[in-house]
Amino acid sequence: MINWRFIFNVLGNLLFIESGLLLLCLIVSLLYGESVLPFIPSFVVSAILGGLGVWYGREADSSMGRKDGYIVVSSIWFLFSLVGMVPFLIDGCLPDMASAFFETMSGFTSTGATVIDNVDAVSHGLLFWRSVTQWVGGIGIVFFTIAILPAFGMGDMKLFAAESTGPLHSKVRPRLTVTVRWIGSVYMMLTVLCMLSLLICGMNFFDSLNYAMCCTATGGYGTHSAMLHEQYNSAAIEYVLIIFMFFSGINYALIYYTILKGKIRQFFQNAEAHAYIIIVLVASLICTVTLLISSPETDVELAIRESLFTVISLQTTTGFASCDYTLWPVQLMPILLFVMFAGACSGSTTGGFKCVRLSIIYRVIRNEFTRILHPSAIVPVRLNGTVVSQNVMQTLIGFITLFVISLFVGAYVLAVFGVDPNDVHPNFNYYEAFGLALSSLCNVGPGLEYYGPAHSWMILSAPAKYVCSFLMLIGRLEIFPIMILFSKAFWQKN
Repeated sequence: MINWRFIFNVLGNLLFIESGLLLLCLIVSLLYGESVLPFIPSFVVSAILGGLGVWYGREADSSMGRKDGYIVVSSIWFLFSLVGMVPFLIDGCLPDMASAFFETMSGFTSTGATVIDNVDAVSHGLLFWRSVTQWVGGIGIVFFTIAILPAFGMGDMKLFAAESTGPLHSKVRPRLTVTVRWIGSVYMMLTVLCMLSLLICGMNFFDSLNYAMCCTATGGYGTHSAMLHEQYNSAAIEYVLIIFMFFSGINYALIYYTILKGKIRQFFQNAEAHAYIIIVLVASLICTVTLLISSPETDVELAIRESLFTVISLQTTTGFASCDYTLWPVQLMPILLFVMFAGACSGSTTGGFKCVRLSIIYRVIRNEFTRILHPSAIVPVRLNGTVVSQNVMQTLIGFITLFVISLFVGAYVLAVFGVDPNDVHPNFNYYEAFGLALSSLCNVGPGLEYYGPAHSWMILSAPAKYVCSFLMLIGRLEIFPIMILFSKAFWQKN
């Protein structure tokens, strides 16, 4: 049985949190002498809906089933985006519901793709709201659920399982609330350190706060339309973002136990961290060498910096841009597509396929070669010294299948709907549609060719924006929690 009263109670409390965040953005607008009108209706709507949810679920049984967890996780992203898009519509910086919903969903899923052509013209309050959506979405709205449900027993474990990223979840502590507290501390520490570092490098307070929030969330929203090199022309700022994007792509539990606890050796013994570091270094090296060969007059340090920044930004699905990588030599595009697909580590705020899955696939292929040479050998798949169970292998196969299907179906639908007929982009092709689908599904942000970091996605048609929003949502929740809602078995009482 689905515990609807409990679900409404949870959703109501979470909407109260969103109303508080909207109130915070209203205060920012007041501090900068801007109109607070965009935030008042959304604050009121969020508070009323939250109150109705809490009132309806006031006598709910506190036990949460697995189905309840999936419904909460799937619906809260949709509800948050519906309420969160209201400020954009009232302000008028986004002209229609499709664009406003796209921008908000891109924020909460920490994707970072934008449909705002001139970000510099947006008010400070709305810019801060964009960053807040990414910062909250980065750590996971579910963590807030756990924070306000301490009395609901093991329901928090079931809810966390519905939102956690990656196929393997190491139990940091028996009580998940302790785990969340530690992970939240790491998240806050990275955000504060990134902000202070950007301040030291010369960025103003408002920009440093927003860039730090979006960097730690691996989201990619900026406070200016220009790319970082054009806006700041500061190598120090770019290196700071490189460092914090890289660390934000690492499993937070791994950061806590190895770096903060001083067990550095264990960090380098982790299989997923190995894969992550190797991909970053190899891809950056290939990009650097190719850039130097194609343009011998290019400064070596600049080539290294731009390569590191672009590779780490795309692999961690942050989406910040220090340069327009779509102008790079065409032979680098497959490399960039791969890092966009690969993603960083599970247990982080990043999107993509995740390095832990790539590590398992690599070990499966390696064992297959062993079996060919030694047919009678029994070679289990091991990761970090632990045998990968058959259940995990089956889940991995299912995820790969759904991921590929979602990618190609999404690309086809985007190719069909194309761009807004009133603002035709004549060169729109399946290659660009594939880039849009991959960027949305992997929560990267920028895409390929025209839809790279130099332009917004505003010229997409309304149906295409909704398709991209759906791909962002299933990509953020790793497909299964959303797709399972469309299965008949999910809604059966037994």
